[in-house]
Amino acid sequence: MHVLSTPIEYLKGVGPVRSELLKKELRIFTYEDLLFHFPFRYVDKSNIYKISEINDSLTQIQFKGKIIRVEEKGQKKSKRLIAHFKDSSGTIELIWFKSIRWIKQNLSLDKEYIVFGKPSFFANKPSLVHPELDVIDENSDDFKGLHGVYSSTEKLINKGLNSRAISKLVKNLIPIIENNIEENLSEEILNKFKLPDKEKALINIHISKDLRVLERAQKRLKFEELFFLQLHLLKSKQLRKTKSKGYALSAIGNLFNNFYNDHLAFPLTNAQKKVLKEIRFDVKGNQQMNRLLQGDVGSGKTIVAILSMLMAIDNGFQACIMAPTEILAQQHFNTISEELSELDVNINILTGSKKTKDRKPLLVDLENGKINLIIGTHALLEDTVKFNNLGFVVIDEQHRFGVAQRAKLWKKNTFPPHILVMTATPIPRTLSMTLYGDLDVSIIDELPPGRKEIKTLWRSDSSRLKIIRFMHEQIKIGRQIYIVFPLIDESAKLDYKNLIEGYESIVREFPLPDFQVSVVHGQMKADDKEYEMQRFVNGKTNILVATTVIEVGVNVPNASVMVIESAERFGLSQLHQLRGRVGRGANQSYCILMSGNKISADGKTRLQTMIDTNDGFKLAEVDLKLRGPGDMMGTKQSGMLNFKIADIIKDNKILLHAREQAIKLIEEDFDLLKSENINIARFYRPYARERMGWSRIS
Repeated sequence: MHVLSTPIEYLKGVGPVRSELLKKELRIFTYEDLLFHFPFRYVDKSNIYKISEINDSLTQIQFKGKIIRVEEKGQKKSKRLIAHFKDSSGTIELIWFKSIRWIKQNLSLDKEYIVFGKPSFFANKPSLVHPELDVIDENSDDFKGLHGVYSSTEKLINKGLNSRAISKLVKNLIPIIENNIEENLSEEILNKFKLPDKEKALINIHISKDLRVLERAQKRLKFEELFFLQLHLLKSKQLRKTKSKGYALSAIGNLFNNFYNDHLAFPLTNAQKKVLKEIRFDVKGNQQMNRLLQGDVGSGKTIVAILSMLMAIDNGFQACIMAPTEILAQQHFNTISEELSELDVNINILTGSKKTKDRKPLLVDLENGKINLIIGTHALLEDTVKFNNLGFVVIDEQHRFGVAQRAKLWKKNTFPPHILVMTATPIPRTLSMTLYGDLDVSIIDELPPGRKEIKTLWRSDSSRLKIIRFMHEQIKIGRQIYIVFPLIDESAKLDYKNLIEGYESIVREFPLPDFQVSVVHGQMKADDKEYEMQRFVNGKTNILVATTVIEVGVNVPNASVMVIESAERFGLSQLHQLRGRVGRGANQSYCILMSGNKISADGKTRLQTMIDTNDGFKLAEVDLKLRGPGDMMGTKQSGMLNFKIADIIKDNKILLHAREQAIKLIEEDFDLLKSENINIARFYRPYARERMGWSRIS
């Protein structure tokens, strides 16, 4: 057994009780797990201050002295332990609210301590809450230089395993792992990027007295993490392209040419033409296409999808488009039926609400190949749905479908169909390379000419009456209005407007019978939600009060005003998605961002950015910096961004270098057979086995 695989209970200072806690609380099972439990920050313990030197400008402070008295105060939840600590310049209170019993047992009045912590001030009197406290060892360098701060939990702290104790465990481990760490990068990479070897980096990430040494260790470990991820994604992409057989759509036929030449309402933008060429190149061979199409709201993704599906139909195959909701599927059906009305294409729709008597003949026609193009929801995934020869699949707003769900669709064929996934959520380049690095990505980054820019306004609660008057004016000239709220029910912690209260106040301002107001939120039954949405789509209601359930897909050209309540609480990408629900018609449209009078600096940045630009890709970059990739993409639980040390926002440069190096390696030595790449090959093979296919498409 390799030393790194040794169970953690065998490490000095752990034992059976602590090992169980380490496993449950931090997922540390082996020496290797502890070695890769990196500090999340570092503190400089080079200076020792006098108690008299404490001031509110110091974020952390360290001093030495003795405890002269210990006392407990308060009862139950307000109970606290106070140690009166003295040096030659004065005294200070050290205070603990947790693990009181354990800490009290380990305090001594006759020992000299080093104290480290963050000073707090109450009535101008300083104290230290939950400080680090260690007995002075004159021979130790524990209180000098940089020290890692490790994540812990309350249960671990109660067993004496705070950050300081975990640091001591790591120090016990270091001598054991020396000369036992295998290098997994080539000499070429180490020299090219001036990286330390892996063992040195792993030691220095935990124990480093020099900031430059620490930074080199961090760079090395970040590079390694990002390099192997990119290598895996790029190799997977290459393997799929060479091994995944697909249908060759070799001909550009009459349907495509007829629609392109005679039935396009507007000429294609250069971006649309570029994407079509990319798709055309992919599908004319014998390999399956897996392509992600990013395009801002209103950029013309649907036309690209129609032309792509016509390629398949011209070659004797069926095509389908799958949408996440019935209302969006119906909308696609209406749009595509209208666009192709003069062409000989048999189009149908299948949703969960389709009655059995209508469904049976549809399924027969689909299996017989009489239906060329079908639009549907999750209903297309049912076992009863059989295709004759499905050749092309379009998935709209792919993040609404699970991998297993999507896989069911293309397993209905001998060969998988070509896959085009569309998203109206612009994804920053670094995130795209990380999430979708094994896919081909196309981007439509320009809007069709002639579209009126949506006017975006930011208003506070004090302007509410003016906004109400403006809404009345818009309804008077025949327009419809969205009002979006972030919450359904009241929250004790959050003081912003919730949907229920909001709906009631809107009804008071816009009463029956002169006005009709619909309400839609996630807790409604699906049928009720669809009914209310449809009333708004059909123009039977003036105002739709909703949560963010309306952010995807709904197209109401007559809706010209979007009011977003508590807009500072939304992410930029979400705000942009919501704004894209208006501006679908010929009328001037407005997006009004309502906020409280007091908002955070990040909140102000988001709202000002919304005013400054309508470019979804620029907004996505700002959003990524403000919120991070997990929040933005809903990927916190996906495992995809679960890095130990790398950060795709801060480490953008390292990511690009890692990707370039991975591309170079694949071009020169795809199978990793060259002797100079033996270290990489030895590490990569088990690495690749551990990872499932991370493709978000198939």
